[in-house]
Amino acid sequence: MRKIWIALLITISTLTSAQEATRWRGPGGNGIYPDQGLLREWPAEGPEMVWHADGLGQGHSSPVFANGKIYVTGMINRTGHVFVLSTDGKMIDRFPYGEDWHESYPGSRSSPTVAGDLIYVFSGQGKVVCMNAEDGRIQWSKNLFSDLDGRNITWGATETLMVDGNTVYCTPGGSKDNVVALDRFTGNVQWSSRGKGNPSAYCTPLLVKLPAAKILVTHTASNILGIDASDGKLLWSQNHTNQFAVHANTPIYHDGAVFCFSGYGRGGVMFELDGRGNRVRTKWTEKSLDSRMGGAVLIDGYIYGSGDYGRSWKCLDWQTGKQMYESTSIGNGVVISADGLLFCYSQRGELALVPADPNEFKVTGKTRISMGSGQHWAHPVINDGRLFVRHGDVLMAYKIK
Repeated sequence: MRKIWIALLITISTLTSAQEATRWRGPGGNGIYPDQGLLREWPAEGPEMVWHADGLGQGHSSPVFANGKIYVTGMINRTGHVFVLSTDGKMIDRFPYGEDWHESYPGSRSSPTVAGDLIYVFSGQGKVVCMNAEDGRIQWSKNLFSDLDGRNITWGATETLMVDGNTVYCTPGGSKDNVVALDRFTGNVQWSSRGKGNPSAYCTPLLVKLPAAKILVTHTASNILGIDASDGKLLWSQNHTNQFAVHANTPIYHDGAVFCFSGYGRGGVMFELDGRGNRVRTKWTEKSLDSRMGGAVLIDGYIYGSGDYGRSWKCLDWQTGKQMYESTSIGNGVVISADGLLFCYSQRGELALVPADPNEFKVTGKTRISMGSGQHWAHPVINDGRLFVRHGDVLMAYKIK
């Protein structure tokens, strides 16, 4: 009997792991990747490129890794596709999901989310699609702008879908259906929150798992929202605006506090949550770290990222918001981290390695992304000792271990 129970527990554990959703910006959605033993310095010519895959169409999204494959979105002739690659960069298949964003700064916005054998995509035109990961067959789809009362925004819906358990969370940005939870197997609405009735703001939400509750934290055009993830009840909101209502950075949670930040000179604010997440108290604000869409990472009590108006790299103390340094060694852009290292990808196409040290911004490796075209906006990804950088229709894999 004991052997039977052990076998059953192993089976349950395996099935649970297989259903764990991929996350934009790493397993915790916070830009931190688990790889260890990485190079502390790069050769003068930069890290070795082990392969590159071309023909991915227009897009600004990041690749995700699941089922032993790589999935990334791209747009060809106004149609969005999920491209499926092998881990050595060979094209396996591509699955169309419908019209994507073809106006200002055209291309796919959102990275796919994979949970088990299902892929979830949110197009720049407001369509949520669930498809089979093996053959691309569409299981269900929902247009958040016609099936619900959502509305599009200036540069197209830009939100990578948050999947947790049997639920998909997304932000139509309507006056009634402001933030919604959908059944991930059927697309049916589980709950709808009016939020504050603002349009969406390019933000992929944060799901905070407290001992007694789950709280969804996201930005809309004028507000930061805290929503009960079980029923959609609005728990709290805080005013947070900027010039163009762009709040593209996922908030960061740590030890009972949430850091929310955006560009155009707005900067960041630190909120302390109560035990159930029902209320917040402002702990500090700081305007210099006003990343527009490059994210930030928290490492050993310090926040690292780059500014928008100041266009410099900065480090802030998590507890106080005090700025530790400022550097213009490379252009401003995206940051991710692994093994105590910062991987910085600037809007000028620079790719740099910087140890996470609150005392200085010291570049120990640098190269330039010359393949691909368009803006250098896609967030890099680290997987199995390799750094993956997407630039337009090209995905590059660099050896960093």
